[in-house]
Amino acid sequence: ALAEYAFHVNQTAQNIGARRLYTIMERLLEELSFEAPEMKMGQVTINAAYVKQRLESVSQDEDLSKFIL
Repeated sequence: ALAEYAFHVNQTAQNIGARRLYTIMERLLEELSFEAPEMKMGQVTINAAYVKQRLESVSQDEDLSKFIL
């Protein structure tokens, strides 16, 4: 699912290849990165549903996808 979002955004905006995948990963993990120290859980599972929830708005909003370098 993650690669599909990066591919879709590359197709609709400027194609920057693997750099897009890197920035999509940053966007996906952004919330967890900042909240992890306060979280009481020992593990976090990233599944397709989580990816879809966090990235669906990015792939649908053409203006927003242009800012994700």
